Amino acid sequence: MRFFRRSKTFDHGIYPIEHKELTADKPIRRMPFAPELVIPLSQHKGKPAEPLVRVGQEVVRGEPIARADGFVSVPMHAPATGVVRAIGLAPSAEGPKVQAIYLKVYHAASQQVLYDMERDPERMAPDEIIAAVQESGLVGLGGGAFPSHVKMKPPGGRVIETLLVNGCECEPYLTCDHRIMLEHTDALIRGIRMALRATGAKRAIIGVEDNKLDAVAHLRARIPRHLPITAEAVRTKYPQGAEKMLIKSLLGLEVPAGGLTADVGVAVFNVGTLAQIGDLLPKSRGLIERVVTVSGPAVANPGNFMVPIGTPLRFLLEQVGLRGEPGEVILGGPMMGMAVSSLDVPVTKAVSGVVALDPEDPDLARRKVHPCIKCGECLSACPVSLNPSMLGELALAREYGIMAEQFHLDQCFECGCCAYVCPSNIPLTQYFRIAKSLNRDKG
Repeated sequence: MRFFRRSKTFDHGIYPIEHKELTADKPIRRMPFAPELVIPLSQHKGKPAEPLVRVGQEVVRGEPIARADGFVSVPMHAPATGVVRAIGLAPSAEGPKVQAIYLKVYHAASQQVLYDMERDPERMAPDEIIAAVQESGLVGLGGGAFPSHVKMKPPGGRVIETLLVNGCECEPYLTCDHRIMLEHTDALIRGIRMALRATGAKRAIIGVEDNKLDAVAHLRARIPRHLPITAEAVRTKYPQGAEKMLIKSLLGLEVPAGGLTADVGVAVFNVGTLAQIGDLLPKSRGLIERVVTVSGPAVANPGNFMVPIGTPLRFLLEQVGLRGEPGEVILGGPMMGMAVSSLDVPVTKAVSGVVALDPEDPDLARRKVHPCIKCGECLSACPVSLNPSMLGELALAREYGIMAEQFHLDQCFECGCCAYVCPSNIPLTQYFRIAKSLNRDKG
């Protein structure tokens, strides 16, 4: 039985089956280049990037192919050497098609990154580091995809005291962050040092769930003693990796409703993001690939792979092999991830995992939805202490305004805990997602 320490967790939450044994011991391997890569111009929160290339133009691996459109935006870089075949609409996981650059890959090319320049981040001022992070195209690689440079410069003169490094990886199946902590440790430590300088934070804490104690021990052994960086184990519980939950677990601080983590003097970055900062900034390179866990009962050869941005899911799944036709393919983890309707959807900067479920999986069976029995399970599970039962009733009555005004719907981050524990099979998370979308449209 795992030993739980009261000071390293948060209230409520759930304990889903982890399924991490499928890939936890699988080293990161490089995924081959697909014949054609599809690079959406919007892979992040904020304004889409604007193309810098034209149809028929040849580009080299790492070359900028789209520029940032303002501060809350990031550029795109060529994941491979090739030629721009088209610029047009492409399918997305969210549903609507988005503008993208179609890049035909030159497979005879060496695929070296030829677009780089050595520099010393130790001599860069904080604002120069922030500008370099934006130039690299980095966003939150834990799935949030918020531009990393924006997090480094909080608004309103807020002061960052503590840098939290999120290595929890609480979603079932996913192990890419685990492998990054074990295999890309030096890059991660370099990235943390740069983020400390950019934010002005006095210390950094790496939070890792206690189902990855090998990573905690490995990090503690590799962190230089003179650096203000520590690695701490937190209880394995979903959604421990959510920013507010991790802050509560490690620091005992409550982020105010509607507020930012900077309001309590904290900035939170995923381990994959900081490892990329440590790898890319010294070479002035852009983000062109990321580590992705490919797993699930329908996958014949699950593992962790370094995947070029823009790789179509169809090609990715062909490389790992499938046990027949999958019942559902999810980008991210099964709790907060998004099921795709087309395997032509490409891997983007936000994709930390691809989970293929077996069509015979009981979780895919269409379960009958029953009326709420007022059992209170959803209240006990909600990590932000909302009343999902009442919100569900209001959603059925289409009282979306009341949901937001009186029952704090906007505090819901759609973790799925309430739907997971509901004995009546009510799809509460989907109700809340629809309500929030309609409220945004109305506003």
